[in-house]
Amino acid sequence: MPSPKRLVSRALVPPSRPRIGLFGGSFNPPHAGHLHASQIALRRLRLDAVWWLVTPGNPLKDGRALAPLDQRLRASIALENHPRIQVTTLESYLGTRFTADTLKAVVRLFPQISFVWIMGGDNLAAFHRWRDWRDIFRTMPIAVVARPGYAMKALASPAARRFADWRIDAADAALLPALAAPAWTYLEERLDASSSTDIRARGLWPIQRA
Repeated sequence: MPSPKRLVSRALVPPSRPRIGLFGGSFNPPHAGHLHASQIALRRLRLDAVWWLVTPGNPLKDGRALAPLDQRLRASIALENHPRIQVTTLESYLGTRFTADTLKAVVRLFPQISFVWIMGGDNLAAFHRWRDWRDIFRTMPIAVVARPGYAMKALASPAARRFADWRIDAADAALLPALAAPAWTYLEERLDASSSTDIRARGLWPIQRA
């Protein structure tokens, strides 16, 4: 099995100190909202690339509704079609289950890269339920992309209040990748209401069991 470092094409790591966004999730299924958030992050944070980390499983979600990793990976690759978005299963190779452990491992593996963790406002609203969520804030800067119906819940959440003093204005978002953690920002633009839960509920994502 190749090492995680060799899984990332050198073409995806620009010279000098690259600025890479990490966007993790089940992608069950991937949808336009994932692309929308990635494109906002690329532009507003002036990133060189965004890596989608398609997780083997989500400890906070029902695994029975989770499609196999290969199915979610293929669907993600088919959807993204963007020169600066790279779909990976890095977490599988790292053998990590929780985001906090994944991010610490990625930072150790790629010390030459400035990373930013990207997540939706819906995740910030429930971030205090994630294991070692404070450590995530202290591992790398975080960019939160607004999601429909979650603005008040996200910005009033325990995580947002705990790290309120380290929030930077969205107008300064391009500075985020160069900042030491903890540092975070909240990006509000045109909202995309796409939802994996809604797609599954409408029967548009049949799970392909082996």
